[in-house]
Amino acid sequence: MPQLNKLRTALPGGTGGDTAPPVSARLRTALTVFFALDGFLFAGWVVRIPAIKHQTGASASALGLALLGVSTGAVITMMLAGGLCRRFGSHPVTVVCGVLLSLAIALPAQTHSALSLGLVLLVFGAAYGAMNVAMNSAAVDLVARLRRPVMPSFHAAFSLGGMLGAGVGALVAGGLSPAAHLAVLTGVGLLVTALAGPVLLRHPAPRTVAATGTAGQPRRMTGRTRNVVLMFGVIALCTAYGEGALADWSALHLEQDLHARPGVAAAGYSLFALAMTAGRLTGTALLERLGQTRTLVTGGIAGAAGMLLGSLAPTTWLALLGFAVAGLGLANIFPVAVGRAGELAGSSGVAAASTIGYGGMLLGPPAIGFLADWVSLPAALTTVAVLAGAAATLGYAARRAVTNS
Repeated sequence: MPQLNKLRTALPGGTGGDTAPPVSARLRTALTVFFALDGFLFAGWVVRIPAIKHQTGASASALGLALLGVSTGAVITMMLAGGLCRRFGSHPVTVVCGVLLSLAIALPAQTHSALSLGLVLLVFGAAYGAMNVAMNSAAVDLVARLRRPVMPSFHAAFSLGGMLGAGVGALVAGGLSPAAHLAVLTGVGLLVTALAGPVLLRHPAPRTVAATGTAGQPRRMTGRTRNVVLMFGVIALCTAYGEGALADWSALHLEQDLHARPGVAAAGYSLFALAMTAGRLTGTALLERLGQTRTLVTGGIAGAAGMLLGSLAPTTWLALLGFAVAGLGLANIFPVAVGRAGELAGSSGVAAASTIGYGGMLLGPPAIGFLADWVSLPAALTTVAVLAGAAATLGYAARRAVTNS
């Protein structure tokens, strides 16, 4: 395995441990808080979708069209956010987007039609997409400064924030109206941004070799580098496809095909998400031990094996085991892919890979539904395993591409 695929585990002069200066430690804490806030706010909105549907009187199809506003806004700003980070810096953009996302989350509760809901979700999605690119760009720069592969820890914070946001939302859903709940989330978001934001604003992101050219100017993707970044974007898409598919279809598969009780069926995605969070929490140690290429390859293989078991197992408990293995396998593929794209091309690389990867989450649920009608739901879910295997193959091929780029 080429040594360039392994990040050094300590700063020069050390053989281990975190010898980063205090500034880097504070930046890591602040960025971790923003990742957790992003997941917390997004999950808080998701759990109130049924109540917002009732409030607006939208049909299922009208609601589906309105929800496309989140995706559309996110994809548009993901394509633009790389340029904003190059011009203003990833740290200020992260803070501004934290404010905008916190304000935008209160808007859906003020709508009374599917059209108005779709319009405000464009704003919410725009803030969400730009914040994801800015945070990941800042994280890539910090990883280079720390010289430790800590990218999965940031994505673990996002997952933990999402689990907390969903849990809190479920607890208050019966006692708080959507307007009150989302207004509280706005206050929480603004408070957290006010506490963590000054750390990012006081310390600009360090210039890295990937992010700058020889004259210190922001580097743009050209030629072979662009192709490699796109490859990492496709790797991210392969794993995001699985996340989207399992979020929408795992419970139905367990209940419809394996006749699981509703409570057990609902636990399917929770188990997958919990396993993914655990995988990301241990991702740094895994990357230090295996390196990036082996992490991508073994993760893809484990994800493929887990999804084959989860899709085709004859019993509920074997399927749940498969979902857990799939979560562990897929956990670190997205953060490694986006981080590697950022190492190659700075914020432009993060923006490109994130946009392609996010497309996988949008593609997964409808693709599974179409295939389920055509063949069967278990057979449709095996496409998650196919794409996980593709991620492993591309991860291995990217090793040589990165070497030659």
